[in-house]
Amino acid sequence: MAGKCQVCGKGSLKGNIVSHSNNKTKKMSKPNIQSVKAIGPKGAHVRLHVCTRCIRSGKVKKHG
Repeated sequence: MAGKCQVCGKGSLKGNIVSHSNNKTKKMSKPNIQSVKAIGPKGAHVRLHVCTRCIRSGKVKKHG
């Protein structure tokens, strides 16, 4: 699955998990990317990797 949304460009965030004893461990949070059949610019059916926020907000016109 793609790591970036093809509509808004949202990607993964990197940071640290900081424990009570101030130990730092690397963490990575990824966006919820879904593979969606959508209607492209010329009316063709295209498969896009899109985050769920773009699907919910209506930025992607789903096919079917």
